[in-house]
Amino acid sequence: MNFNIPVKIKADSPEFIPQYKTAGAAAADIVANIPLNDHGNRSILIMPNQIEVVDSGFSVEIPDGWEIQIRGRSGLATKGLQVTNSPGTIDSDYTGRIKIILNNTSKNIITINHGDRIAQLLIKPVWKINWVSTEAIEKVTKRGENGFGSTGIGE
Repeated sequence: MNFNIPVKIKADSPEFIPQYKTAGAAAADIVANIPLNDHGNRSILIMPNQIEVVDSGFSVEIPDGWEIQIRGRSGLATKGLQVTNSPGTIDSDYTGRIKIILNNTSKNIITINHGDRIAQLLIKPVWKINWVSTEAIEKVTKRGENGFGSTGIGE
């Protein structure tokens, strides 16, 4: 099954429109929009344990009932560069610039150049919860109220 959800995008140039790199890709790649620095190049250095917010070069108009999720790229994660709040949720009522929060968890300096693929984007339907107030939770399970680390109980 293939859904094609129309999403309006305002990109600084065509290079910033997220791209699906293969026919089976679930997510579209987002590239870095790095302005010229004082040295005349378009790159940033992310120091170890540093967080950097990187512009994507675009904003979108997400249809009502949908969200965009921002996720890290596995190739960057193996180098210690992570999308900090992954998956990051962009709500349908946000129309500003898409920015990616990157965190260098490695011990090395990581260089991000203008146009580098830094994250990936998915669009997902949003399901709203109809909360039903109750005085007690009646469902009886083997796990019960056992919390963190308890999914293997009773095996």
